[in-house]
Amino acid sequence: MNVLEIKKLNKSFKENKVLKDFSLKVKEGEIVSIIGPSGIGKSTLLRCINGLETIDSGEIIINKKLLNKKDLKHDIGLIFQDFNLFPQYNVIDNIAIPLKIVLKIKKVDAYILAKKILKELKLDKKEKRYPFELSGGEKQRLAIARAIALDPKIICFDEPTSSLDPKLVQQVYKIIKQISKRGKGIIIVTHDMLFAKKISDRIINIS
Repeated sequence: MNVLEIKKLNKSFKENKVLKDFSLKVKEGEIVSIIGPSGIGKSTLLRCINGLETIDSGEIIINKKLLNKKDLKHDIGLIFQDFNLFPQYNVIDNIAIPLKIVLKIKKVDAYILAKKILKELKLDKKEKRYPFELSGGEKQRLAIARAIALDPKIICFDEPTSSLDPKLVQQVYKIIKQISKRGKGIIIVTHDMLFAKKISDRIINIS
Protein backbone atom coordinates (compact mmCIF):
# COMPACT_ATOMS: atom_id res chain seq x y z
CA MET A 1 0.00 0.00 0.00
CA ASN A 2 1.23 3.49 -0.84
CA VAL A 3 1.49 5.68 2.25
CA LEU A 4 2.60 8.68 0.20
CA GLU A 5 1.82 9.78 -3.33
CA ILE A 6 3.05 13.03 -4.85
CA LYS A 7 1.48 14.02 -8.16
CA LYS A 8 3.08 16.59 -10.48
CA LEU A 9 4.41 18.84 -7.73
CA ASN A 10 5.68 22.23 -8.92
CA LYS A 11 7.59 24.79 -6.88
CA SER A 12 9.30 28.01 -7.96
CA PHE A 13 11.15 30.80 -6.20
CA LYS A 14 10.48 33.87 -8.36
CA GLU A 15 11.87 32.93 -11.79
CA ASN A 16 13.74 29.86 -10.53
CA LYS A 17 11.70 26.69 -11.06
CA VAL A 18 13.05 24.30 -8.45
CA LEU A 19 10.67 21.38 -8.87
CA LYS A 20 8.84 20.64 -12.12
CA ASP A 21 6.07 18.04 -12.31
CA PHE A 22 7.74 15.92 -9.62
CA SER A 23 5.90 12.70 -8.82
CA LEU A 24 6.71 10.01 -6.24
CA LYS A 25 5.09 7.02 -4.57
CA VAL A 26 6.31 5.52 -1.30
CA LYS A 27 5.00 2.23 0.10
CA GLU A 28 4.62 1.14 3.72
CA GLY A 29 8.05 0.26 5.10
CA GLU A 30 9.85 1.47 1.98
CA ILE A 31 13.03 3.54 2.19
CA VAL A 32 13.52 5.94 -0.72
CA SER A 33 16.63 8.11 -1.05
CA ILE A 34 16.65 11.33 -3.06
CA ILE A 35 20.03 12.30 -4.49
CA GLY A 36 21.28 15.03 -6.80
CA PRO A 37 23.59 18.06 -6.91
CA SER A 38 23.38 20.89 -4.37
CA GLY A 39 20.71 23.47 -5.12
CA ILE A 40 18.64 21.14 -7.28
CA GLY A 41 15.65 21.18 -4.87
CA LYS A 42 16.04 18.11 -2.65
CA SER A 43 15.56 19.90 0.67
CA THR A 44 12.85 22.08 -0.89
CA LEU A 45 11.02 18.88 -1.77
CA LEU A 46 11.05 17.78 1.87
CA ARG A 47 9.82 21.19 2.99
CA CYS A 48 6.98 21.04 0.47
CA ILE A 49 5.99 17.55 1.62
CA ASN A 50 5.92 18.79 5.22
CA GLY A 51 3.91 21.92 4.42
CA LEU A 52 6.78 24.25 5.28
CA GLU A 53 6.76 25.60 1.73
CA THR A 54 3.64 26.42 -0.26
CA ILE A 55 3.55 24.47 -3.51
CA ASP A 56 2.58 26.12 -6.79
CA SER A 57 0.59 23.13 -7.99
CA GLY A 58 0.29 19.38 -7.56
CA GLU A 59 -1.03 17.02 -4.91
CA ILE A 60 0.32 15.34 -1.78
CA ILE A 61 -1.68 12.28 -0.76
CA ILE A 62 -1.27 10.06 2.31
CA ASN A 63 -3.30 6.85 2.61
CA LYS A 64 -5.38 7.97 -0.38
CA LYS A 65 -6.35 11.20 1.39
CA LEU A 66 -5.46 14.63 0.02
CA LEU A 67 -3.94 16.50 2.93
CA ASN A 68 -3.85 20.11 4.01
CA LYS A 69 -1.16 21.75 6.15
CA LYS A 70 -2.99 20.96 9.41
CA ASP A 71 -3.12 17.26 8.59
CA LEU A 72 0.52 17.19 7.51
CA LYS A 73 1.63 18.00 11.04
CA HIS A 74 0.21 14.68 12.17
CA ASP A 75 1.12 12.44 9.27
CA ILE A 76 4.61 13.51 8.19
CA GLY A 77 7.70 13.94 10.34
CA LEU A 78 10.87 15.76 9.33
CA ILE A 79 14.33 15.44 10.85
CA PHE A 80 16.18 18.58 9.84
CA GLN A 81 19.87 18.59 9.01
CA ASP A 82 20.52 20.93 11.95
CA PHE A 83 17.95 19.02 14.09
CA ASN A 84 15.84 22.11 15.04
CA LEU A 85 15.53 21.03 18.68
CA PHE A 86 13.92 23.35 21.20
CA PRO A 87 16.93 24.82 23.06
CA GLN A 88 14.80 26.04 25.98
CA TYR A 89 13.52 22.52 26.75
CA ASN A 90 15.40 19.55 28.14
CA VAL A 91 15.51 16.22 26.30
CA ILE A 92 12.27 14.74 27.62
CA ASP A 93 10.38 18.02 27.22
CA ASN A 94 11.49 18.18 23.57
CA ILE A 95 9.39 15.06 23.03
CA ALA A 96 6.56 15.40 25.55
CA ILE A 97 5.58 19.02 24.88
CA PRO A 98 4.91 18.48 21.13
CA LEU A 99 2.84 15.42 22.08
CA LYS A 100 0.68 17.58 24.32
CA ILE A 101 0.35 20.43 21.83
CA VAL A 102 0.01 18.54 18.53
CA LEU A 103 -1.73 15.32 19.56
CA LYS A 104 -3.49 16.75 22.64
CA ILE A 105 -2.17 13.90 24.79
CA LYS A 106 -2.56 14.25 28.57
CA LYS A 107 0.60 15.41 30.32
CA VAL A 108 1.18 12.19 32.26
CA ASP A 109 0.67 10.03 29.15
CA ALA A 110 2.94 12.28 27.08
CA TYR A 111 5.80 11.82 29.53
CA ILE A 112 5.26 8.06 29.78
CA LEU A 113 5.49 7.78 25.99
CA ALA A 114 8.50 10.11 25.87
CA LYS A 115 10.34 7.99 28.44
CA LYS A 116 9.60 4.83 26.46
CA ILE A 117 10.95 6.28 23.22
CA LEU A 118 14.04 7.72 24.91
CA LYS A 119 14.81 4.27 26.30
CA GLU A 120 14.42 2.70 22.85
CA LEU A 121 16.94 5.19 21.43
CA LYS A 122 19.28 4.88 24.42
CA LEU A 123 18.73 8.46 25.57
CA ASP A 124 16.93 7.67 28.83
CA LYS A 125 19.96 8.71 30.90
CA LYS A 126 20.00 12.11 29.16
CA GLU A 127 16.38 13.12 29.72
CA LYS A 128 17.20 16.10 31.97
CA ARG A 129 20.00 17.40 29.73
CA TYR A 130 19.52 20.31 27.33
CA PRO A 131 20.33 20.16 23.60
CA PHE A 132 23.55 22.18 24.01
CA GLU A 133 24.81 19.47 26.38
CA LEU A 134 24.37 16.68 23.82
CA SER A 135 26.78 15.32 21.23
CA GLY A 136 25.94 15.46 17.53
CA GLY A 137 24.83 11.84 17.53
CA GLU A 138 22.64 12.37 20.60
CA LYS A 139 21.00 15.40 19.01
CA GLN A 140 20.31 13.31 15.93
CA ARG A 141 18.66 10.58 18.01
CA LEU A 142 16.62 13.14 19.95
CA ALA A 143 15.36 14.68 16.70
CA ILE A 144 14.38 11.19 15.51
CA ALA A 145 12.70 10.43 18.83
CA ARG A 146 10.64 13.62 18.63
CA ALA A 147 9.52 12.76 15.10
CA ILE A 148 8.53 9.13 15.72
CA ALA A 149 6.71 10.04 18.95
CA LEU A 150 4.03 11.76 16.85
CA ASP A 151 3.51 8.46 14.98
CA PRO A 152 3.55 9.88 11.43
CA LYS A 153 2.96 7.76 8.34
CA ILE A 154 6.01 9.22 6.58
CA ILE A 155 9.34 10.31 8.08
CA CYS A 156 11.72 12.51 6.09
CA PHE A 157 15.44 12.81 6.79
CA ASP A 158 17.48 15.75 5.48
CA GLU A 159 21.15 14.69 5.21
CA PRO A 160 21.00 12.33 8.23
CA THR A 161 24.70 11.33 8.03
CA SER A 162 26.10 14.83 7.56
CA SER A 163 29.12 15.44 9.84
CA LEU A 164 28.72 12.08 11.61
CA ASP A 165 31.61 9.66 12.09
CA PRO A 166 31.28 6.08 10.73
CA LYS A 167 30.13 4.65 14.09
CA LEU A 168 27.30 7.17 14.36
CA VAL A 169 26.35 6.62 10.72
CA GLN A 170 25.87 2.94 11.57
CA GLN A 171 23.63 3.91 14.49
CA VAL A 172 21.48 6.07 12.24
CA TYR A 173 21.30 3.22 9.71
CA LYS A 174 19.98 0.82 12.36
CA ILE A 175 17.42 3.33 13.67
CA ILE A 176 16.04 4.09 10.20
CA LYS A 177 15.78 0.38 9.41
CA GLN A 178 13.88 -0.18 12.68
CA ILE A 179 11.46 2.62 11.83
CA SER A 180 10.80 1.21 8.36
CA LYS A 181 9.98 -2.20 9.88
CA ARG A 182 7.10 -0.51 11.71
CA GLY A 183 5.53 0.22 8.36
CA LYS A 184 6.63 3.83 8.12
CA GLY A 185 7.56 5.23 4.74
CA ILE A 186 11.02 6.79 4.78
CA ILE A 187 12.35 9.53 2.49
CA ILE A 188 16.04 10.42 2.77
CA VAL A 189 17.73 13.38 1.11
CA THR A 190 21.46 12.74 1.04
CA HIS A 191 24.77 13.35 -0.70
CA ASP A 192 26.16 10.16 0.88
CA MET A 193 25.93 7.66 -1.98
CA LEU A 194 27.41 4.78 0.02
CA PHE A 195 24.77 5.27 2.73
CA ALA A 196 21.99 5.63 0.13
CA LYS A 197 23.00 2.40 -1.65
CA LYS A 198 23.22 0.50 1.63
CA ILE A 199 19.93 1.60 3.18
CA SER A 200 17.56 2.30 0.30
CA ASP A 201 14.96 0.20 -1.44
CA ARG A 202 15.00 2.80 -4.23
CA ILE A 203 17.22 5.75 -5.15
CA ILE A 204 15.81 8.68 -7.14
CA ASN A 205 18.22 11.08 -8.81
CA ILE A 206 16.92 14.63 -9.24
CA SER A 207 18.93 16.36 -11.95
